[in-house]
Amino acid sequence: MRNDLGSLMNIPIERTTAPTPEVVALLTELDAVLAGPYAADQRHALSVEKLFQPNVRFFLARVDGAAVACGGVGFYDGYAELKRMYSRPAVRGHGVAKALLRRLEAEARDAGATLLRIETGVHQEEALRFYEGAGFRRCGAFGPYARMPPRAIELSLFYERAL
Repeated sequence: MRNDLGSLMNIPIERTTAPTPEVVALLTELDAVLAGPYAADQRHALSVEKLFQPNVRFFLARVDGAAVACGGVGFYDGYAELKRMYSRPAVRGHGVAKALLRRLEAEARDAGATLLRIETGVHQEEALRFYEGAGFRRCGAFGPYARMPPRAIELSLFYERAL
């Protein structure tokens, strides 16, 4: 699956409809990363249970059969939102996150969404570079974030991109 440059090609991405041990392991890693720089009221990730509700579609990316990245897309009034995107450090820079993002974008487009949004944190420098490089632009707080107390979103950044 690797080309001459060491980048990954043809990364299998599959929808998962239940919180498997692989899903839980990836989300636990993500939660540990976010717990460092953000207080509990500044972390706005969907719970595992909410990731598997009808308005969210969740996916795993695999390399050599192992789940190495995850992410979902939630559907809300007037937009779709990326949820719980995470890739293990060992696969960063090899196209896994790009492939996963392409799959999530396609899922959103196929469902009729024309706007894709994400909330992330100021300390997620790799994520910020990734989303900005993928064409996302800063926007104001949206949806439920717009109704949160200022302290809860003071370390949040909001992005969007037309599909």
